Amino acid sequence: MSLTFPAWSRVLGLLAAASAAVTNAAEPAPAAPAPTLAQRLGYPADAKLLIINGDDVGMCHTANVATIASLEHGLMTSATILVPCPWFLEIANYAKAHPDASFGIHLCQTSEWQTYRWGPVAPRNEVPGLIDPDGYLWHENVQVYAKSNPEEAYREARAQIRRALDYGIDVSHIDSHMGVLQLHPAYLEKYLQLAVEFDLPARMASQATFERLGDPKGRARFAAAGILFTDDFIYDDLDQEPKDVAGYWKRKFRSLKPGVTELFIHAGQPTDELKAITGSWRTRSQEFETMTNDPETRAILEEQKIIRIGYRPIRELQRKLRKAGGQ
Repeated sequence: MSLTFPAWSRVLGLLAAASAAVTNAAEPAPAAPAPTLAQRLGYPADAKLLIINGDDVGMCHTANVATIASLEHGLMTSATILVPCPWFLEIANYAKAHPDASFGIHLCQTSEWQTYRWGPVAPRNEVPGLIDPDGYLWHENVQVYAKSNPEEAYREARAQIRRALDYGIDVSHIDSHMGVLQLHPAYLEKYLQLAVEFDLPARMASQATFERLGDPKGRARFAAAGILFTDDFIYDDLDQEPKDVAGYWKRKFRSLKPGVTELFIHAGQPTDELKAITGSWRTRSQEFETMTNDPETRAILEEQKIIRIGYRPIRELQRKLRKAGGQ
């Protein structure tokens, strides 16, 4: 018996439907998205987590006093120490006496001020290219890149971490003073080497910043090595609004995205010491006031349901994951 054309059409349709059903059944279900950093830290995926880090701690007495005040009474949640600087011992003693505080190392290959300078921690014969004719670290990043090399930068950074550990500081993370270890691909590899060697989270520039620098896979290399870092980092546009420091940060808080974000400030007070060191003393003092004594800032964080955290839980998560062989 032959089948008419309409009958063949029905048969072919049934066969196509059956084939599609088999194909669909054989296809694996879409993989569930990987948990976000916020989720791995125990928070909902849409939570807004914020690290407020104080940079340049140990640079001078004023920076130490302001940082301690902001950690104890303000909104700052972590800080990073300039180990080569003259007031390192003061903040090292505080950090040792407050082991629950989150203190990282502000890895430093430069000494930027005109008359207030510092030299390397590593033996000078091991880092000769980092030392300028006056015997201090170079003023600028470009001088480091021109006169030194990534291996010397690594030696100096490693010596700084080791000194901090030797003084009893329970180092929670690392970042890079003036971005020396982040803004050049060869130096970034040494930054990664340090993060892996000491098993520490690392401050990372945002993806947009890395793309602007021509290194779109920079963050991915750290993630592949099991190093944790925040989803976003706010740092490179405050200079556009130096006269409205408080307004700048309040606008940033109101527009904060879900996930884990880091920002940094340079806490200071308008003392004669700070005024003699840097022309940025006004901005530093305003940042201190905004993050420590301004009730509106605190109210905005509460209004936006922003959760402040330090780097210590991220470090503990990273070490747990790496110990288990995860990332």
